[in-house]
Amino acid sequence: MQELSPSVARQYIDAVAAFEAWEEAVQEAQQVRGGMYWHAGPPSAPEARYLVRTTPTGAETSLGPRTPENEAIYERFMRRKQESAERMAGLKAALDLHRRLNRALRVGRVEPLIVDLLARLASTQLAPHFRVVGTNALYAYEAAAGVRLDADALATRDIDLLWDTRKRIQFATQLARVDSSMLGVLKKVDSTFRIRKSQKYTAVNKDGFEVDIIRRERAEDDPHPIKLSDDDEDFWVAQARRANVLLDAPGFSAVIVATNGTMARMNTIHPATFVAFKRWLAGQRDRDALKRRRDGLQADMVQRMVDEYLPLP
Repeated sequence: MQELSPSVARQYIDAVAAFEAWEEAVQEAQQVRGGMYWHAGPPSAPEARYLVRTTPTGAETSLGPRTPENEAIYERFMRRKQESAERMAGLKAALDLHRRLNRALRVGRVEPLIVDLLARLASTQLAPHFRVVGTNALYAYEAAAGVRLDADALATRDIDLLWDTRKRIQFATQLARVDSSMLGVLKKVDSTFRIRKSQKYTAVNKDGFEVDIIRRERAEDDPHPIKLSDDDEDFWVAQARRANVLLDAPGFSAVIVATNGTMARMNTIHPATFVAFKRWLAGQRDRDALKRRRDGLQADMVQRMVDEYLPLP
């Protein structure tokens, strides 16, 4: 475990500040999506005007006739929309600058595909339905702690996404808005992703990188088995032992940086939960011995980060 140099740490702090401002701007822009316009009245009263709100999908809602109140609503909306567009443009330029600085100073070391996947989940508003679990969570912890872990501890060619079955209806609604399937979402990042025939909860790309989608063991009114969409080719989510512990644990998030300088937010589990879960895995006699040793090593490293760099409640 090695602390970041002052120059790298300073650049990371500045880059995260810009990224978080961008996140806020995106949320504000959501509130002024679509548009407003004055619609002409009926033929009997063509001089009349009615305020209409439009959505990005083309739906329209009448807000009533032209009144001082509706004129104020229209002016306020158009002003907010212009201000939002200007702020987004400025922050986009700032993020591009930080991307170049991140790369020049070698701030990040996460595989770009991982950052691109997380960014896609965020832009489609699917991120709240998933938590990154497993080895990749270490990237969030080390970023927040301002340290670099040994590369061997981070080596992995897959990412585990824990899906929240309790929000499956909201997830299905949002997925239908942005794509026909979860595999389709991944293909927007890398078109070579395919569902493995022998392991339906895994998608693999041409380079052998895998995305696994797991869930808690069946509980309460959970249906089983679960497919993430009606599309012929999509994930059948796998049950994972004690995944309910990870689902119910407090959350943790940090901005991670790829080797090419791009950034994304990783939502994962509390470091203390990670330590406890990895220690449990290390004690499972039916688990591969090499994996158990790795589990123990990762638990020790995260515990040290908590003790020395991440004073958490």
